[in-house]
Amino acid sequence: MSEYARRLRAKVGTDLLFWPVVACLVRDGDRVLLVQHTEGRWTLPGGAMEPGETPAEAARRETLEEASVDVELTRIAGVFGGDPDFHMTYPNGDEVAWVTTLFEATIVGGTPAPGDDETVDTRWATFDEAVELGVSPATQHMLESVRDGRAFDR
Repeated sequence: MSEYARRLRAKVGTDLLFWPVVACLVRDGDRVLLVQHTEGRWTLPGGAMEPGETPAEAARRETLEEASVDVELTRIAGVFGGDPDFHMTYPNGDEVAWVTTLFEATIVGGTPAPGDDETVDTRWATFDEAVELGVSPATQHMLESVRDGRAFDR
């Protein structure tokens, strides 16, 4: 949890926070790069924006932090939120809902590997393999939307 999030939680407790986040869809042919978080869930690399940071800056930072790769962002693949897949309550009771900007990206440096204390593994997977791995509901939603060409339908 960032220092910014800690300060907010100190004020609002576990109440719902509406949070802008980013994710990167990094492709290698028909495969996408996934990261496994410490709690076991596989996701696209990404995370919360920090104050004063643009979505593009956050996407590059989060992908470097989580997957140890520098990326070039090529386009916005979709903007998602307002769906139950983008809302959760953490085991500690913190409630959060996200609006996620999904960027397509290309690796320009580094080799995929866990890059921080939030991630324990990285791997390439096809869309179907990603779903079989048990990706987070938000990640599955975004992957299905991009695969089916309906990224802006919600």
